[in-house]
Amino acid sequence: MTTHLDRSVGLVTTRTARVFDDAHPLTLRSGATLGQVDVAYETYGTLNHARDNAVFICHALTGDAHAAGFHDGDTKPGWWDTIIGPGKPIDTGTWYVVCANLLGGCQGTTGPSSTNPTTGEPYGLDFPLLDMGDFVEVHRALGRHLGIDRFAAVVGGSLGGMQALQWAIDHPSEVGRAIIIAASSRLTAQNIAFSAVGRQAIMRDGDFREGRFLTEGTAPRRGLAVARMMAHITYLSETGFEEKFGRSAQRGELTKNFGVDFAIESYLEHQGERFLSRFDALSYLYLTRVMDYFDPFADPQALDALLDDPVRFLVLSFDTDWRFSTEHSRRIVRHLEGARLPTSFREIHSAWGHDSFLLDIPDYHATVRAFLERAAEDLS
Repeated sequence: MTTHLDRSVGLVTTRTARVFDDAHPLTLRSGATLGQVDVAYETYGTLNHARDNAVFICHALTGDAHAAGFHDGDTKPGWWDTIIGPGKPIDTGTWYVVCANLLGGCQGTTGPSSTNPTTGEPYGLDFPLLDMGDFVEVHRALGRHLGIDRFAAVVGGSLGGMQALQWAIDHPSEVGRAIIIAASSRLTAQNIAFSAVGRQAIMRDGDFREGRFLTEGTAPRRGLAVARMMAHITYLSETGFEEKFGRSAQRGELTKNFGVDFAIESYLEHQGERFLSRFDALSYLYLTRVMDYFDPFADPQALDALLDDPVRFLVLSFDTDWRFSTEHSRRIVRHLEGARLPTSFREIHSAWGHDSFLLDIPDYHATVRAFLERAAEDLS
């Protein structure tokens, strides 16, 4: 009988490692330091004797370390279980897969809701602003903790793709290949605007308390839910919304009121409420701000290290993704190809917009599979 564990990595556990401490603090791109940095992570598959079959998964804005398999007692798999597992495009029969929560996150890695060892209270807005390179440094440290000096591939979608790009640019000798999916190398004004309104919804909530809500026993639940609702609108395409909801009524027929009358309204309200149980408002502020400032190609020497130690790139976009449209991916490709770096690009057809990178879309999965099969041939 088929069960939810079939073609899955099975039961998994999220672990935590301290990768920086007071004796060896993390120096951020801003110059600020963090003395204690813990990182939550999961691993799937087996690290081979040569330690050269590791693949790192970089998660998106509201993701976490739980990318595949099942936690004990859960029936819902990790957020990228469609693509990670035995016989799947990121095949755990070949690869040792590592996924970790981001610095600044709220799922086990040090962030603004963590306890500041200096004060004994949550950091709140005293937590330093972050850079994409800071995410990379923490995950590089996790790699060292696991005995991995080089990843055969670094893979990510959306914000995760941005981190994969930064990693390859900064430390090409540690990355064999990079798969950048539905990502951007520089947000447009429209993208920054969406994030700005989401942050304002949070910060203008009366329960935000200037970032001190954790110590004052409140939470900006309304603001965070609205931020999530608005962001979720950008994750689907108009075609996807029409196919899924159209103008259908939530309760049989429309009744003309200011409540939840259309099915799409109910869906967004559900997404906002569900988000409250798993994400923190402070992490939302910090992580979206990192995305706003990300612009690696602004440095004319950004690709110099890559020229000496080329990484093979696969860049993928989806034709209905209007949050990070294909033009965002083409911009990445133009920079990489302009430097004569080995780069493959493909636009995938999908009705589901930005969220397509999370879905089981045959052409998309076949492309990732083929790219990683070639990487497997390079293993020593």
